[in-house]
Parts: sequence; structure tokens; C-alpha cells
Amino acid sequence: MKIVFAALVACFITLSAKAQLTPFELSKDKNYTATYAQVIDYYQKLNKLYPQQMKLINYGTTDVGKPLTLVVLSKDKVFDPAVIKKQNKRVLLINNGIHPGEPEGIDASMMLVRDMLKNNTLPKDVVICLIALYNIDGNLNRGLSRVSQNGPSAYGFRGNYRNLDLNRDFIKADSRNALAFTQILTTWKPEVFLDNHTSDGADYQYVMTLIETQKEKQNPILADYTTKTLTPYLYSKMKKSGYEMIPYGAGEEGLPDSGIVSFLETPRFATGFTAQHNIISYITETHMLKPFDKRVYATYDFMQHLIEINQRDAKLIGELKRKADEQVINQKTFALSWAVDMDKVDTITFKGYEAGHKASGVSGLPRLYYDRDKPYTKTIKYYNTYKVTATADKPVAYVIPQAWGKVIDLFKLNGVQMKQLAHDTTLNLQMYYIADLKTPARPFEGHYLHTGVKLNPVDMPIKFYTGDYVVYTNQPINRYIVETLEPQGVDSFFAWNFFDSVLGEKEYFSDYVFEDIAADLLKKDPSIKQKLDDAKAKDPQLANNAGAQLFFVYRNSPYFEKTFMRYPVGRLLTNTKLDLK
Repeated sequence: MKIVFAALVACFITLSAKAQLTPFELSKDKNYTATYAQVIDYYQKLNKLYPQQMKLINYGTTDVGKPLTLVVLSKDKVFDPAVIKKQNKRVLLINNGIHPGEPEGIDASMMLVRDMLKNNTLPKDVVICLIALYNIDGNLNRGLSRVSQNGPSAYGFRGNYRNLDLNRDFIKADSRNALAFTQILTTWKPEVFLDNHTSDGADYQYVMTLIETQKEKQNPILADYTTKTLTPYLYSKMKKSGYEMIPYGAGEEGLPDSGIVSFLETPRFATGFTAQHNIISYITETHMLKPFDKRVYATYDFMQHLIEINQRDAKLIGELKRKADEQVINQKTFALSWAVDMDKVDTITFKGYEAGHKASGVSGLPRLYYDRDKPYTKTIKYYNTYKVTATADKPVAYVIPQAWGKVIDLFKLNGVQMKQLAHDTTLNLQMYYIADLKTPARPFEGHYLHTGVKLNPVDMPIKFYTGDYVVYTNQPINRYIVETLEPQGVDSFFAWNFFDSVLGEKEYFSDYVFEDIAADLLKKDPSIKQKLDDAKAKDPQLANNAGAQLFFVYRNSPYFEKTFMRYPVGRLLTNTKLDLK
């Protein structure tokens, strides 16, 4: 009887162990990534085995109608974000499957969660939050769309249910996925964030490349720590693990021999967005041509090393985040756009493959190929310095008319503190008039993104109404506030067409009626006549165009609408006492 019982126990243990294997591990050649249903089923079963240190929390509703599932791991069994902060613990947030054709993080996270729970290796001072699968929409659309990639055997599609690239959606938040992500971000307030991806570009010897928040764009307090301590640690540990890394970008603008330009993740991207919240941020980019299993295991190792240093430096990271928040509260000038500084160049050791050309089997013309039988190690250029190309001094406060509801909703979701006017009020503000802008002929991610914005600031009285919003710039979230509300910013709300209705005129005139009014204006107001005469002297075409002259007078008359091309968000430059709700 004892023998039978022992056999049953052994059989149960074997079945239990097998039940904890992921679909990736159970696949014959480890060239399989889990479906959405398999991911959720796996975590639910794991949660039943380890209910005290693991919790599944659903947030929001994605564009395909399913919630984002957050996997939370807490060694001390505390799952209240407020209590966790009071205990001075760190929060590490990991995102997986934003591009479902780049699924390594999905499968690696499933294994890592199991192993930490099973082996009782959860960090004491770090609570780990993993988004099981971000682009659920794209994951459900399973196929073979990434033709240039070496596995897995099937995977999801890059676009979501609205055909949005969700890693271009964070600042504009068109998708419900982005709204749910921001809810997670502001609820758990992570100090460190990781987004797992797969690269494209040239062929080379590395399984993984890395994007870190560009140091000139990152808060300087955090940048000093990441560049001197955290990033070197990750590179060193990954090399010892057998997955030596280089910065992402080799071959993005040509052959790797031409050098690597560090990637600039503006706020449309996940890590550019989290950087506005003063969060240390990384993107892993495993190489598309390496076997899928190696890419999964490299991602597993990277996450493990990131958790290790978060535990080791938990108190330091918390202190640095606190100092960065304080610094941003008092910061006066904010960068709004950046460009690579080609005059400043470092060097980096690069392990690649010789490139050559041979006849194309399609066209018969020369085509590029990399010869893996000819590996090399050489020193190449590394452009890792960016210069600021536009800045803005913050005002005391921004005043936002309540009519711009999406702006207000996103500010609330991002934790921006706002006050409301208690009654109708006329304020003396600096207002921007849009002097020039460039808009493409075709949309990008559903928007006609404005660039090259030039502004004409004008001090003027503006009437606001009860309930309009006042946003003071004395907050840790100042970067998000300024970068979204200053129209010239690379990913400002204006750039993403939030305010396009101000670019259109609403009133005009009938020529034959306005002719007499315009003539009378020129007699009564010599300044308008002088402007017209000066303009005609400079522009012969205007001098010979009656209709253009009539319109010139109209534009300079009291009848012309003052709201045309006027950006509606006001800048309060003085510390004015306001009657607020």
C-alpha cells in the first residue's frame, strides 16, 4: 500500500511540475509563443498554486474588449500600492507583447514568475508588476506577418484592433490600451520600467541589444545613476550570462560599420512617456534572426539581472526618484525636442558579420547579404549625445478651457493636479498665435502630425469661465505638463492635432459690403492704411490684387476673429491670486 501511495505521490508531483511548464517549454522545438488564452490560463493556474505572493489584477478595457491583466508579485504578501510606498519598497513594471510579433517577453515572463515563486526567490524590497500581454488585440490576430524574423512558428500582428501601433500611442492615447496602461502607471508608481521587444536592422553576432532612456533627455539625477551604475551592471551581467549586448541601432541607417546612433524615444513611445514621469526606463531588443529560444532565454536573463540590481539598490533608487521629482518641481526650463549631435562621437567594440553583395534571385541585380562564416570584431562609431533643439520656460500656471475635454481627461489620468476657476474671470495671460507649421499629406498613426511649429506670443486679456482649469507648474509631473502643452514640442498635444479646430476661420465677409466698410476704416485708422501701404511696397503682387488688399484690411480690422490660429491654452506668467474652487 505504501508503494502504491508513493507512486501516486510521485505521479502527482510529475504532473504538477509538467502543469507548470509554459507552452513555450512544452513545444517540441521551443519555437512556439503562447496565445492570449494560454497566457491568461497559465497565470490563473499559477495563481491558485501561489495565492499569497501573487495577484492578478485587471485594468480597464482594451480596444478588443478585454482587460489588461497585471501580474503582481510581492514577497511580503502586500498588494496595496500605497502601503508598498510607505514601506519604502520599489516597484518594477515590465511590459510584454506591445508588438505581438515580438513575443519573447511574454514567454520569458511566464517562466520567470513561476521560477521566482517556486524557488522562493522573490526580492524582499521590490514588488514586481508584469503586464502579461499588452496588445491583446494584435495577439489574437495570429499569423506570419513578420516575414524577416526567425520564428516563432506563429505570432500576433503589430497593429491592434484599430490598426494602431501601440508603441506610438502613449502620449496621444487614442487606444483604450494606452488608457489602461496609464492607470497602471499612476496606480503603482514604478521607479523602473522595462518594455520587451525584438529588433530589425542589420545582422550581427548579438542575441540582444538595449535601448536606455537617452541620457540628455533623462532627468540628470537619474541619468547619472543609469549611465554610471545601472546600465554598466546590466551589460556586465548579460555578458557573463552568455548574452553580450550592444546598444540598439546597428544598421538602422545603413551598414553597422557606419556606426550606431542611439535611439531617441520621444513621449509617443513607452519609455519616452515613462521618462516624463521620472521613471528609469529600458527597452530590450532581441535580434530577429537569432533562434527564438535564445531570444526568450536572453530576455529571461535580462529581467532577472534587472530585478537583482533593483533589490541591491532599492533604497538608492527610491532616494534618486525622490530627488528627481523635487528637481522637476523647481525646474524652470524644459527641453521640447532633440537632435543627435554628430560632432560628439564615442567608439564601441562591435561584433558583426562581413557584408557583401551578390545577384538577387528576384531581380538579378546586386543585393545585400551578411556572411555568417566571416565574423569580425572591430571598433565603430557610437553617436550617443543629443542636443536640445527647442526649449520653453514654464509659466506659473497654464489655464485650459474645459472645452478641451481629452486634454483634461489625460491630465487627470496622469496624476496632474488641477484647480478650477470658481467664477467667470478675465486674466492677463501670454497667448500663442500659430505663426507657421508643417503638416504632412498622409496620416501617421491616425494623425496628421504637425512639425516645424513657430509661435507668436502675445500678452492679452482673455475671458475664462467657471470650471475652466488652472494647472500650476510646481509638480513632479512638470515634464509631462510642459511637453504636452507647449505647441512646439515634438510630441505635444498640438502636434498630435488635439487643437486643430483653432486652425480654421469661422467668419468671413461679403466683398461688396465690406468694400465701403474697409474704405471707411482706412480713413479713420491711419495705422491700418500705413500697414497696407508698407505691405504693397514690399509685395508687387499684393499691390495689383484688389481682393488681397481687401482681405489685408479685414485681417487688420477689429472685425477679424481673434481666436483664429490662437492656441487656446493660456500661460499665466505672474503669481496672480485666483478665486478657485
